[in-house]
Amino acid sequence: MIDINKTLNDFISYITVEKGLSKNTVLAYKSDLNKFFEFCKKKRFDIGKMQHNDITEFLWEIKTEGLKPRSIYRMMESLRQFYKFLNIEDLAKSNPTAYLAAPKIPEDLPGMLSFDEVELLLNSIDSSDEMNIRNRAMLELLYATGLRVSELINLRFSNINIEETFLKVLGKGSKERLIPFGSKAGDFLNIYLKKRKPAAGVEDHVFISRLGKKLSRVEFWRQLKNIAKNAGIRKNITPHTLRHSFASHLLSGGADIRFVQEMLGHSSISTTQIYTHLDNNKLKQQHKKYHPRG
Repeated sequence: MIDINKTLNDFISYITVEKGLSKNTVLAYKSDLNKFFEFCKKKRFDIGKMQHNDITEFLWEIKTEGLKPRSIYRMMESLRQFYKFLNIEDLAKSNPTAYLAAPKIPEDLPGMLSFDEVELLLNSIDSSDEMNIRNRAMLELLYATGLRVSELINLRFSNINIEETFLKVLGKGSKERLIPFGSKAGDFLNIYLKKRKPAAGVEDHVFISRLGKKLSRVEFWRQLKNIAKNAGIRKNITPHTLRHSFASHLLSGGADIRFVQEMLGHSSISTTQIYTHLDNNKLKQQHKKYHPRG
């Protein structure tokens, strides 16, 4: 019988160290597996001897509980990785996840802003104090680079080459990438750095809170919501909205999709291609509106 706690800890070490998965992904896998373990305990199933039908029974149960297709898909991926690990460690003789059919997931096109809306958002920030200057610099940088919010708030001085206007980012899976950020974002970054007060304990972090502490994702999101509201933008804006806008505006301007993929840090170009769908939808709308037989 498998020692669940020990096996789970070993699996977490495996996907963290050997697979290099991000902290959020690791936490998601751990949450999924704990739900799976509860099911096995209730059914008195031996995890090391699970069959294909046992796994499908579990998936059917969580589906009837109202779990969305995207969450079920992630659960399946968590189980696949877990049983791959069990096979490597010789803790399971077979892989009951080998022939699972993935649920059909509706393709969600990301929310984004038009170029005019981005301009409105950025120009609405009153640069009268250090925090507003910081917010402007952060949003300019977010739109100029397409950084993930976690990458932005964890940005360190050692990651920035201001003279060459390049950032060095360690993204998902510990993959390093270089991203140019242009003169506009560079100007606002320089203004902020001249105003930035010294901070004990987070000296190397570029963006800090009013109290001189490391800035949290929640605080930055709250600031962005207030800025959007004051700008009169009614869309549901998150930090990811500017990342989506960055990608879509580059592609619609004629940028090579592989360069955009590299800057976003996508491991697969198929992930980046969702932004080309945005342009295709726009083309269809324009055709329908202006073509005599549209």
